[in-house]
Amino acid sequence: MATQADYIEYIKDQLCSIGDITARKMFGEYMIYVNQVPLLLVCDNQVFVKINEVTKELLGEFAKTDFPYPTAKLHYVLNPDNREELLSLVDAIATRTPQKVNNLKNEITNRNIKE
Repeated sequence: MATQADYIEYIKDQLCSIGDITARKMFGEYMIYVNQVPLLLVCDNQVFVKINEVTKELLGEFAKTDFPYPTAKLHYVLNPDNREELLSLVDAIATRTPQKVNNLKNEITNRNIKE
């Protein structure tokens, strides 16, 4: 079952107070961006976040985990219905997640502007 567009709007509404929230459809499911940083994956109307050092520290070993799609790595599953908890968690992840400073497109654009 693919994620429904109204569910994505619900997730965006739940997160709107922490910054610029956008969603991009990818392979039939969605990536949620917080201030242009991809943080959440939404598959089958479930919200997932990658398991990494930051999320392990915040969620611990007892958090619910699952696979967003058959060939994916294990992810944490978040409960979007508890808005305060979701906001706190996503804000903490966003502030601790390194942002990519330069990608090839930005480097080329910046070089062209300087010349």
